[in-house]
Amino acid sequence: MATRSSHSGNDLPNATSLRRTIHQHLLDIGFSKNCDGYFVDAELTKQKIRDLHATQRLQNLEHNSSFIAVHGQELSSHFATGRQVNPASIDPELVEVTAESSESRLFRFACLLWSVPVSQGFGRRLRFLVRDRQNGCLIGLFALGDPVFNLSARDNWIGWTHEDRCERLVHVMDAYVVGAVPPYSQIIGGKLVAALMASTEVKKVYERKYLGLEAVISKKKKRARLVLLTTTSALGRSSIYNRLAIPNGARFLRIGTTKGFGHFHLSGEIFESLRGYLEAIDHPYASGHRFGMGPNWKIRVARTALEKIGIDGNTILKHGVKREVYAIPLASNWQDILLGRQRNTHFSTLSASEIADFCLSRWIVPRAARDKRYLSFSRHRIMDCMLNGGPGSTW
Repeated sequence: MATRSSHSGNDLPNATSLRRTIHQHLLDIGFSKNCDGYFVDAELTKQKIRDLHATQRLQNLEHNSSFIAVHGQELSSHFATGRQVNPASIDPELVEVTAESSESRLFRFACLLWSVPVSQGFGRRLRFLVRDRQNGCLIGLFALGDPVFNLSARDNWIGWTHEDRCERLVHVMDAYVVGAVPPYSQIIGGKLVAALMASTEVKKVYERKYLGLEAVISKKKKRARLVLLTTTSALGRSSIYNRLAIPNGARFLRIGTTKGFGHFHLSGEIFESLRGYLEAIDHPYASGHRFGMGPNWKIRVARTALEKIGIDGNTILKHGVKREVYAIPLASNWQDILLGRQRNTHFSTLSASEIADFCLSRWIVPRAARDKRYLSFSRHRIMDCMLNGGPGSTW
């Protein structure tokens, strides 16, 4: 392995080969290239975005092949058949996921169905399964984690300065996994799962786990009151979050879009090659992925490695796939808390049962009455999807 030296740019070992590999990878997954960099030469439909993630998803399934082989049949039994679901009787139960548990295995397994692979989250982390008490089967899942530090749509909407954000980002969490699984996804169960993120039950779990905890980086004890959730759409315009509002409860507010900048198209083997390159030159970013070093480690690795092999990082990292950004206030005075004007929080959350009652009558029961295709869903399709790299979240 090479060590740090006076060499730079194109003189570094394997730089030319790595540049060619990255170029071919981007062309293979659907990007085009011009003098300004790489871009998607097509309308960014939901299917096009799925296609851009297809290689990453297949690599993810391959990486988890042993896990699927060992646990897949048992875990797929937790999914309902269409005939097991009576839409009017859906009764969601929130189940907190703990590490190395059977719920953790089910959470991991269900995430493999997503057509856009999900991250592992970082920092503070809460994961939940949503089960249906009427049949014991899985409705969906969600996960909350530390938000990214730089998100202009969020910061401009709140009215934050840099100092405000440094001091009070602790009061925000980001939903990095949200969704229903089939057959519930076929009757708009995703809206129910998303709305449950803002329930009183989730707030209580957060307070039990994190209220008054010492921050890893600053070493200060912070009264981290969860007053705002954020999330971003996976496939452009969100059909789940759009017009999602619960009377006297959660409202999903569209506050802007991301800038189309990131590293999803450099995931898997490509990212590991970039990280390995930094490791070969003894760069500290190569082994910097641990809590306390910040949420943008992958961006720093990708940008630094690209520049070391002679590529302007912006021409690669600016992929152009913009996602909608949503905010979900959990307190009536959320803005005063986040701007430091008040300290006492006035929460406005509802119970899971109150949220479910509204979602069933507003969306789920009417959809099930109009579209009966969910009734034909068979759980064997779950394993077919896993083993054959099937359609992901489209059924």
